[in-house]
Amino acid sequence: MDYQQLAELLFPSVTQTPEEVEALYPPRQLPEGAKVTRFAPSPTGFVHFGGLFPSTIGERLAHQSGGVFYLRIEDTDAKREVEGAAEGLIRTLAHYGVLFDEGAVIGENGIEGKGNYGPYKQSERAHLYHVFAKKLVQDGKAYPVFTTQEELDALNATDKKAEIKAKDWHEDQSEQREKMLRAREITLDEVKEHLAAKHPFVLRLFADGDPERKTPFTDLVKGKLEIPENDEDFVLLKSDGIPTYHFAHAVDDHLMGTTHVIRGEEWLPSLAKHIMLFRYLGFRLPKYMHIAQIMRLDEAGNKKKLSKRDMGANMDDYSRMGYAPACVCEYIMTLLNSNYEEWHMQNPEKPYTDFPFNIKKMSSSGCLFDFNKLNDVSKNVISRMSAKEVYEQVRDWALQYDAEFGALLAKDPDYATAIFAIGRGGKKPRKDFATWAEVKDFMGFFYDEYFTVRDAYDEKFDRADIRAALEGFLQSYAPSDDMNVWFDKIKAVAESIGYATDMKEYKQNPDAFRGSVADVSMFLRVAVTGKLNSPDMYAVMQILGEDRVEQRVSNMLTSL
Repeated sequence: MDYQQLAELLFPSVTQTPEEVEALYPPRQLPEGAKVTRFAPSPTGFVHFGGLFPSTIGERLAHQSGGVFYLRIEDTDAKREVEGAAEGLIRTLAHYGVLFDEGAVIGENGIEGKGNYGPYKQSERAHLYHVFAKKLVQDGKAYPVFTTQEELDALNATDKKAEIKAKDWHEDQSEQREKMLRAREITLDEVKEHLAAKHPFVLRLFADGDPERKTPFTDLVKGKLEIPENDEDFVLLKSDGIPTYHFAHAVDDHLMGTTHVIRGEEWLPSLAKHIMLFRYLGFRLPKYMHIAQIMRLDEAGNKKKLSKRDMGANMDDYSRMGYAPACVCEYIMTLLNSNYEEWHMQNPEKPYTDFPFNIKKMSSSGCLFDFNKLNDVSKNVISRMSAKEVYEQVRDWALQYDAEFGALLAKDPDYATAIFAIGRGGKKPRKDFATWAEVKDFMGFFYDEYFTVRDAYDEKFDRADIRAALEGFLQSYAPSDDMNVWFDKIKAVAESIGYATDMKEYKQNPDAFRGSVADVSMFLRVAVTGKLNSPDMYAVMQILGEDRVEQRVSNMLTSL
């Protein structure tokens, strides 16, 4: 076979050489040790939690090392592409603090490229793949397979997902290999006849591997592995000239200077193909990190993969449920590095972006997604926010998902901010809610539109005692009192109806009293807030104001 002539027959319009292409993509000028990472999704739907996971790793590795993090859209499978998915992906990742230094961005006319290593959409890079495909043919490392339309349709349906789940090459090794070896024997005359008849072809790699031999390989997460060599002539270009994931990612990662590839462990079976392909192309193999799947517990307590149908899989779920982006990001850090929580306890005021992310601290066996853990993390994060931050984020969320509540918040920012300031700051700030969706229930009583008495007094309390306590409070209440004077008056009310004012004394001899000052405070709390649990009552009354406090207490007296 004259491979040079074969290459010219297959790619007559390709005039560039690999050397000329590489001159357009010079090595990046970065500090020593800087990492170049990428997030390379297919625009086929919503952003999965499993997508935020590797993109966060890529962003941290690049930015902690003074490197570059870029976005590449792998849109070679037009049949599965969802309109607007790429734009939605960019907006969602930005919402969670995943910002790209270069790559695909949203411009006036849709997706545009930012940077010197584009195009950043694979559908716009076909000419580059063909240059390297032609070189592989010239080197005798790739050959065409002309086939029937039915077989071509099956091949053209191959997408990234299908490539992962493809039939094991060795399940029917003898038949497959025999067919492959026959295809390798194609002659120049046969090629000319097919091309003259305008028969389409796929381009396959000419594999030289022996699966009985194994290649030592070190994965940055999985550790030391032994990879059986590849002996499958896998497809490089489909009949429409569009590359498969295997070929496209090799060319793109090389030209774009990618140093670290972060992807799911489901790609491990394809690693032998990629090792061979990089070797054939003469490219330096990037470092690979194959991260374990994210798991969840089912109703029976068994671990299952977090699927796209599970609550929490779609990143849009978190916006709708009202999780602050910072809370989700910090939760992800607890999953990524086992020492994050220890670091955070020592650095409670620092943002998660200050944490020195370490690949070696990643789990090789997978992470367990847990809403309870997410809620704990979220409460901690929100408790450290300023009242102004909380107000602005709650208002923006409510305006989108609860317009009436959002309008109330927006109507009087100072009033709402004062509410969020209660119990904020100090060593033990309040942790009242994990999501913005829970805020209305927490603070609704501050607004007459939402106020209702939700909690009843315990039947053990004499209604005459409750009435006497509320009447006594109204007689002495003065909104100008400071906290100490205010509480002294409540203790005086308690004492007047035979309730203990000293809690220590009450606990030692409860039968000597009808109740305690804590009970009197509870009588007031239910009357003023409608709830048994609320923030500091003095602060609540200061915000509500004299008229509303007195009106609510009076209404409770009437109901009694």
